[in-house]
Amino acid sequence: MNAPTADQLPVVVIGAGPIGLAAAAHLVERGIEPLVLEAGPSAATAVRDWSHVRLFSTWAELVDPAAEKLLAPTGWVRPDGTTYPTGGDWAGQYLQPLADVLGTRVRFGATVTGVARAGRDRIVDSGRDEQPFTLHLTHADGREERITARAVIDASGTWSVPGPIGADGLPALGERTAAERISYRVPDLTDQVVRARYAGRRTAVIGSGASAFTALALLADLAKDEDGTHAVWILRRGIGAGTYGGGEADELPARGALGLRAKAAVEAGHATAATGFRTEAVERSADGRPVLVAEDGRRLDPVDEIIVLTGFRPDLSFLSEIRLGLDERLQAPTALAPLIDPNVHSCGTVYPHGANELSHPEKDIYLVGMKSYGRAPTFLAMTGYEQVRSIAASLAGDQEAAERVELTLPETGVCGGAGLFDDPDAAQSGEGGGCCAAPTALQIGTGAPVPTGGGC
Repeated sequence: MNAPTADQLPVVVIGAGPIGLAAAAHLVERGIEPLVLEAGPSAATAVRDWSHVRLFSTWAELVDPAAEKLLAPTGWVRPDGTTYPTGGDWAGQYLQPLADVLGTRVRFGATVTGVARAGRDRIVDSGRDEQPFTLHLTHADGREERITARAVIDASGTWSVPGPIGADGLPALGERTAAERISYRVPDLTDQVVRARYAGRRTAVIGSGASAFTALALLADLAKDEDGTHAVWILRRGIGAGTYGGGEADELPARGALGLRAKAAVEAGHATAATGFRTEAVERSADGRPVLVAEDGRRLDPVDEIIVLTGFRPDLSFLSEIRLGLDERLQAPTALAPLIDPNVHSCGTVYPHGANELSHPEKDIYLVGMKSYGRAPTFLAMTGYEQVRSIAASLAGDQEAAERVELTLPETGVCGGAGLFDDPDAAQSGEGGGCCAAPTALQIGTGAPVPTGGGC
């Protein structure tokens, strides 16, 4: 029996999240057979982990065009494009139906443990590009498998590798041994077990982004109902004019409102800020509670729980035999890194990019979605949808379409929405969001957009 030719092999997509499933839809549209491998038991496993959090993007920005075409014959109708779904809404109303339509092209409970060129480790040059990829899998039942692919699209995201407590990017001393007291997620206080964990207790919240704002606001609400509930907000910098975002003047009203809620939590006494605190160690008090110790020797009073919201980073461990070209700071593809550097760009000032910017020394492997951004935080779903559209075109041999990367974004990067916003009527009226600027269609070759100071 002859081995299959390259064009008979599938393009393997790692991860059945929003970008992985969109990649599969674009490949199907191009007549290329995808095989999506998902470690979890259902579509969008990571998204379901934050199902209680409302997105900052509207439904209109969260549905991929190729995916919508694939869903249309089933009678699927996109939810109201002006409203803001929760993670649970996104997974249940769109991502799972999309996985269902793809059918056997999606395999669940399949964890990719290694990717390589067949018969070639990363050292060998000879015949490398002509060899298919080989992927090693471990299934939920422990069974191992090896499959081959013509190309690999890694959309596995960054959710599985949250940033640690330590200010130097490494776990703080004692962080691992205090694991039972530490969470790296925004708490779902509608879950009674989770609520009981924080009710009437003193909780350290480490981080300075929207996730930390959300956690502070949620704990402040809990404090109104449960005496003794208090948050200690750990900030590596001081509190300045930009700490809480733009407030009422923010170009993203929902982002501004979220920052104002965090500010209100501090001003009302529900949270206390510890500024300029760069954590070096997690020690224990006499009664076993965690005590945070800073690099300068400061020690905070004991806390009962710690919520760490210091960002995420990509898992590159299973790609060790692949020749990747990654920026030394962001761990993003080298051509993409300067376009997404958070020191320079917000998500709305990111230059459009596609297959060319996402390519590596190893031909036909791509990191997409949040994983393509490495440690940069300002990623939008619609950016990922454009990434995979371009890559599918490139794999189909349509270079003109691959290089014609078009991306529609408001100038500050995202239209409204709020992580804590639950009133659809207010959302539509503008109290929680709404487009902050007219969308701008961008195309490679037309020049990079001018930074506007927005963010996600």
